[in-house]
Amino acid sequence: MNLIETVKSAGIVGAGGAGFPTHIKLNTKAEWFIVNAAECEPLIETDKYLCRTFADRIVVAATAVAAHLGAQHIVIALKRKYEPEIAALQAAIDKAGADIRLFPMATFYPAGDEQTMVQLVTGKTVPERGLPIDVGAVVDNVGTLLNIYSALTEGAPVSSKFLSVTGEVREPIMLHVPIGTAITECIQAAGPRISDYAVILGGPMMGKVVSDPEAIRAAVVTKTTGNLLVLPRDHYLITHAERPIDRIRVQARSACIQCRMCTDLCPRYLIGHQIRPNLVMRNLYRENFIEDNDEFLRAFGDAANCCSCGVCEMFACPMGLSPRKVNEYMKTQLRERGIQVPRNTDCQAHEDIDLHRIPTGRLVTRLGLAEYYGLHAHECRELTPDTVFVPFSQHIGKPAVPVKAVGDPVEAGELLAAAAEGGLSANIHASITGVISEITPAGARIARRKEG
Repeated sequence: MNLIETVKSAGIVGAGGAGFPTHIKLNTKAEWFIVNAAECEPLIETDKYLCRTFADRIVVAATAVAAHLGAQHIVIALKRKYEPEIAALQAAIDKAGADIRLFPMATFYPAGDEQTMVQLVTGKTVPERGLPIDVGAVVDNVGTLLNIYSALTEGAPVSSKFLSVTGEVREPIMLHVPIGTAITECIQAAGPRISDYAVILGGPMMGKVVSDPEAIRAAVVTKTTGNLLVLPRDHYLITHAERPIDRIRVQARSACIQCRMCTDLCPRYLIGHQIRPNLVMRNLYRENFIEDNDEFLRAFGDAANCCSCGVCEMFACPMGLSPRKVNEYMKTQLRERGIQVPRNTDCQAHEDIDLHRIPTGRLVTRLGLAEYYGLHAHECRELTPDTVFVPFSQHIGKPAVPVKAVGDPVEAGELLAAAAEGGLSANIHASITGVISEITPAGARIARRKEG
């Protein structure tokens, strides 16, 4: 079985992002292979832990993937302040005699954004709405590399996940849990300091906010869950996320002062994409009066290039407006009108890009998270839940198709749902040994088999 078949069989998807199926990403040739270890958002501990603990495995997997891609350059990019992680990776590189270069980055947001990283490492800008392979690069997260190592050396599928729990907990911790573990079990393991909390699945800038108690109880760890950020229900990040779009639009029309900060600090604008959130905000009042699609494109077409990083609304805007949500709204309007936004394939980064990087420390203060910043996870605990609910969709594309039925016994690592044919999809595997007690269109519940 070659690398692509092994990765596909193991159900490996991007561990640090939206879950793009890795067997499709790696089915190419590339000049650059970049390992993303920069931990894009603050308060996440996972990538640092993996680099410290599994440096040898990361180096082996990176070498194997680069050989498959025919890559001439292998780079592991991470923040230069990650001194223990850099030391561990360099020792592993030296031990293996691997032709891998470490690329230390400044501490800014979003250093871990793959298009920002590609521009920094290679000097090339990925085209608008494009992929790194458009400029000869492939980027994989360190968690993805660890899963590739397990698949190549042990034939092991993705059935567990490393993640950190941070925020309003006794202390940040790392956990290693079966896929499908309830996030409430993870939070309890970290010792929550408050009982009435909301959770951000991921980081504070781009993570999914879950505030409804029932939704919190239903949420589970998936292949892409890298962090749980526990916050008071009345924290700004929670209340801001719940602001309805109708209110956002009214505020944008009435309060935008056209300072241009949302544009000047936009990471996509800085690498050369045509995106000017201030112009989208300026034209918002005209939305219902524009009937001509060409005029609508001129007024709002830039929104198509928004990557939803949140810089504009969470850091740049002095008025507390939400250009990101307006851009997301406008993307929907462009699709509904059937408007195809032209794509620039020859983008050049702005000369002053380095002067507009957002220091992570300043961002954390603006987000009201300073009390949690600088605290780190010093231990990793294994959780063994009695039941798990394994979703059939943990990736971009079509949900996997179940191959088991209620009442079937399953072993940990056994195929539970197969990748759907005819599009993006990924295999899903059982994460514990037990019996399937429920199957819904969303996933399967497994009860652990008791040893007797």
